[in-house]
Amino acid sequence: MNRIPAIDRYIARLVFFPMLGTLVLSAMLLVLEKMLRLFDFVATEGGPVSVVWRMLANLIPEYLSLGIPIGLMLGILLAFRRLATSSELDVLRGVGLSFGRLMRVPYAFAFALALLNLAIVGFIQPYARYAYEGLQFELRSGALGASIKVGEFTKLGSRMTLRIEESYNDGRSLRGIFVRGENNDGQAVSATAAQGQFLATDDPNTIILRLTKGVLIHESPKFAVPRVLTFDNHDLPIPLPKIEAFRLRGGADRELTIPELFVVGRDRNEPLATRLETRANFHFRIVEVASMFLIPLLAIALAIPPKRSTSSLGVFLSIVILVTQHKINQYAEDLGARGTVDPILALWVPYLLFAALAIWMYYTLAHVPGGQPIGALERVAAKAGGRIKALFRLFQRKQAPA
Repeated sequence: MNRIPAIDRYIARLVFFPMLGTLVLSAMLLVLEKMLRLFDFVATEGGPVSVVWRMLANLIPEYLSLGIPIGLMLGILLAFRRLATSSELDVLRGVGLSFGRLMRVPYAFAFALALLNLAIVGFIQPYARYAYEGLQFELRSGALGASIKVGEFTKLGSRMTLRIEESYNDGRSLRGIFVRGENNDGQAVSATAAQGQFLATDDPNTIILRLTKGVLIHESPKFAVPRVLTFDNHDLPIPLPKIEAFRLRGGADRELTIPELFVVGRDRNEPLATRLETRANFHFRIVEVASMFLIPLLAIALAIPPKRSTSSLGVFLSIVILVTQHKINQYAEDLGARGTVDPILALWVPYLLFAALAIWMYYTLAHVPGGQPIGALERVAAKAGGRIKALFRLFQRKQAPA
């Protein structure tokens, strides 16, 4: 037997699908925007295309932490807007269901998503950010097997230069090869070949460039004239440059988990600047998660338009308010990290103001007879829309032929 009341199941369905759609859409838009820059970066560094997908995968937790509050807000808002515009909300209120009773499902979603967001920003995102930075480092250093750019001179270490005219079969077949290597004693070897390919060896620090149908020139201070040799096949060992190891996790506060931020922020042995940065980032993450418990109040207050109105002003305002609150938190984090304002004051005072706004709007809607927190804004928007339409019609009349 289903113990969940039918009204709660109904509201849950209304909330879930818009919330899921908004979350997926917002994450996809952020991923697509970043994908273009990553493709450009990887192509510039000459790395394999597959690394783009690995880097994007490590950015998904960060995008989810931004998309989850927006998805929750729009899911609740669109659900209750549908109830209000179809007069179902009036029926529910008429049979004795208060707004407090109707808030059970929105707060169940808010609680579950707040725990998920806490896990993401507190533990998953730091490790994903570190992995992302590691991929960037390996791509720049060549540890990911950065390809040799066709038609350009490529330095392999400090004493070897390679140029390839054409590359086929994903780099397995090379054409038009020029290579030059120098030794410490002044000797130099230059070679040109019609074809070639790279071969692995037992030594991970050395690869073999097998040249086919070419000419080799050996220069040395001991030779009056350089020695010239033609060959059908010649194996040229190429020492790979040593790659510096990537730093340990924790090089930035975004790579620390919430417990690690708390420990570092209270460690008197750390520099003051480091303690301020970690404390500011700690409070920023906590405030971002705590803000999710205010979203149901704000969403319901913005969802219900005045009677006989179908305006979507509340949807627009909800996005503006969420984005503005997020940007204020980022600015407050920056102030706290610089020491201009104590991180606690910088982050929690704006949060309390945001909480006061959400509670006031909900109280006006739920407990003030005829209360409509966005009623005045709806009237202003309606008047502004009417004037814009009138100006547009006037402009069309002037443009019409006589």
